[in-house]
Amino acid sequence: MELSQLPLVLWNSIESYDNVYSKQKLETDQERPKAKVSIKPAQHVFRGDTVTLRCDIDGEGVTSWQYSWYKDDSSYSTSELQEHTFRSVTESDAGKYFCYGAERGGSRSSQDSDAVTLTVSDRPQAVLSVSPQKWLTEGDPVTLICEVYGSSTGWTFSWYNLTASSDNRYHFQRLSDNSRGAGGNYTVSSAALNHTGVYVCRAERGEPAYKTTFSNTQPVWVTALIVFSGVSPRVSLIISPSRTQHFPSVSLSLSCEDQRNSDRWNVKRYTDRWGLQDCSSSVWGSQTGSTCTISSTITSDTGVYWCQSESGENYHPVNITVHYGVVLESPVHPVTEGDTLTLRCLYQNSTPPNLSQSSLRI
Repeated sequence: MELSQLPLVLWNSIESYDNVYSKQKLETDQERPKAKVSIKPAQHVFRGDTVTLRCDIDGEGVTSWQYSWYKDDSSYSTSELQEHTFRSVTESDAGKYFCYGAERGGSRSSQDSDAVTLTVSDRPQAVLSVSPQKWLTEGDPVTLICEVYGSSTGWTFSWYNLTASSDNRYHFQRLSDNSRGAGGNYTVSSAALNHTGVYVCRAERGEPAYKTTFSNTQPVWVTALIVFSGVSPRVSLIISPSRTQHFPSVSLSLSCEDQRNSDRWNVKRYTDRWGLQDCSSSVWGSQTGSTCTISSTITSDTGVYWCQSESGENYHPVNITVHYGVVLESPVHPVTEGDTLTLRCLYQNSTPPNLSQSSLRI
């Protein structure tokens, strides 16, 4: 007999049974507590992070649960522990997780939790920027902004002053921490000459702490506020030949002149190609006393040079360029109102190297 030919009474019996079963199942599900999954420190984490999945079940009268974990709809683990921890998470741990619980020694069980997605990415990179600009005058405000791309929560930020020793090994002097969040700001409300330097940042989160790599470097240059009092600055960087633009393949001398002769000074530099370096390194220059000599300049010597004391104080940054063709000969240091200023264009292949000259009173 075909199903369509079943007696109407039998159809009504089947339909009535289905309705009763559905109603009982709904009532049973409503009575069963629903499990809930949470992830710490976040659903988007990075390789090497410590990650904890937690299954919470609010089951009245149940004192002990057996927790079952599922990943991507497949059984993953069963444990009496409420938490499942990855000590050093990898990309293979990424996926959708849910849990449910069964009463140990009893008959009750929970509903399945909603699934949560764990995403694992490469080790994060902190990114440092400077606002409003890198070249400042004494008294200007400046902010170092540290961010972690691809993640927005749970980070604590630290800033470091980067220094280089005579063997060009880097050392990190920690400045400060900031509040947690998507990014952190380290603000100096009134820049001083000694804030000249090269900075990096790093972020960390979790317990034990998981740290990002160090950020890109960001230099900050603070120049003296010109006060027409006739008082010379304590430390000056004396350049010979006395200009900021130079030709390749010539000798260049840089000397730190201390008005009080109280410290031995080293010449430091920061270039796009080589980063932070000390002149006493044999790689690019040689230092005698407080004088640094570059025997034969090359274009990659273009950068910012300044004086640093043995105690780490930084003074008088000067932007020096090395290039072919024509250079402008102008004063290295600021001039005073009313002085006569002479500007001269020099051509590398002329003898003497002189194109034109102009004088003006400012």
